[in-house]
Amino acid sequence: MPMPATGTGRTLYHKIWDSHVVREREDGSTLLYVDRHLLHEVSTPQSFVALDRRGIGPHRPAANLAVPDHAVPTRHRNRPIADLQARAQTARLEENVARHGIPYIPLGDRRQGIVHVMGPEQGFTLPGITLACGDSHTSTHGAFGALAFGVGASECGIVMAAQALAQRRAGTMAVRVEGDLPLGVTAKDLALALIARIGANGAAGHAIEYLGRAIRDMTMESRMTLCNMAIEAGARVALIAPDETTFAWLKGRPMAPKGAMWDRAVDYWRTLPSDPEARFDKEVVLNAASVAPHVTWGTSPEDAIAIDAIIPDPAAMPDAHRRARVQRALDYMGLKAGAPIAGTPVDAVFIGSCTNGRLSDLRAAADVVRGRKVAPSVRAMVVPGSGLVKQAAEAEGIDRVFTQAGFEWRDAGCSMCVAMNDDRLEPGQRCASTSNRNFEGRQGREGRTHLMSPAMAAAAAITGGLTDIRTMGPAS
Repeated sequence: MPMPATGTGRTLYHKIWDSHVVREREDGSTLLYVDRHLLHEVSTPQSFVALDRRGIGPHRPAANLAVPDHAVPTRHRNRPIADLQARAQTARLEENVARHGIPYIPLGDRRQGIVHVMGPEQGFTLPGITLACGDSHTSTHGAFGALAFGVGASECGIVMAAQALAQRRAGTMAVRVEGDLPLGVTAKDLALALIARIGANGAAGHAIEYLGRAIRDMTMESRMTLCNMAIEAGARVALIAPDETTFAWLKGRPMAPKGAMWDRAVDYWRTLPSDPEARFDKEVVLNAASVAPHVTWGTSPEDAIAIDAIIPDPAAMPDAHRRARVQRALDYMGLKAGAPIAGTPVDAVFIGSCTNGRLSDLRAAADVVRGRKVAPSVRAMVVPGSGLVKQAAEAEGIDRVFTQAGFEWRDAGCSMCVAMNDDRLEPGQRCASTSNRNFEGRQGREGRTHLMSPAMAAAAAITGGLTDIRTMGPAS
């Protein structure tokens, strides 16, 4: 546990940064102490090879936690992994962590899940810590007031060996969201609306801190969705100050502090919020009441519009580069400029991912699905973010809501978010997805992805096309 930050007029980001500085370097970078490191099977094989070549091991094995998630199958878990590469990656992770004494959650463990779902569930993620992982959406953990960032495969080995990493201090960017989100509007809609406004590079070089009443009123799961998507705005880090909602969510988690240590930790966590006089390098203000359910139309998360809007026309854009990019995106997506986005037919629906694969996400989607049937032309899939999410959903009967409607109910994993297993789109297929990226081929070669909230994805599954959740009416 780092020492409490001192001084005044500092942001949450600066407080955590300052308390983890090992050494300022002559090149302007900072050697930053890394408290915790999450590992998965895809980004770590090279890092263990590097450790082995140098004849060294992890500096603090217990500061690491490993789980297979990216390439693992989401069905037939009682069988050997059919994909030979995924089988080899998973086996290699298991061998590597066993050899180095790193805590590991295997595929057959009910705690297994997406690294950004499992970590918070276990209380591995805590306020005020620095946390690294070989995955860009590590920003998710900033929902707890942690300075969490993705690293490359080679950096995973450095983190394990040195428990520190050279980083450059980012600028600070406040995103204030005041007021109440309207009915049917979620953290995912807010994230898409923000990215559409500031662009995919709008927060480049900055650490976003989310502020305002709408943020304070959010659940921890909504905060995780928001911080998860910050990387799509170019931010390396996203943060939300820890508060009573954070403490209540963490208390009793297996790896969270206990007893007197819990009390000491909470005392420290209460010192972390940005000082009232702290100043940010940039600031964006959003009125929560003005946000509508959003959906993407293009091949970047910034290509998002309200579900009742029309698809942008590149001919109306003065910038030639922008005009060409939008036209390319429309061509790839098979969409016509000027047409309503609502009603666009879909072939597949994916509900899951580290963005929207948590229990509250499944509950929101089930509330739309209950008593209804998936459209005959649609293949719909629900992939819980972890085995514990799946277990809790099944205890509530949510799995039966989905399966009776015609959804596939899968085991936990990244699945169709990243298409590293056999959950993927066929060329030309169009998917309503709760994941975080809609890049070309992200869900399968030549697949077309529309990002949206779980409730909106559920509505698309029922109607067979992109649908304004506000028009669905109550399920039977």
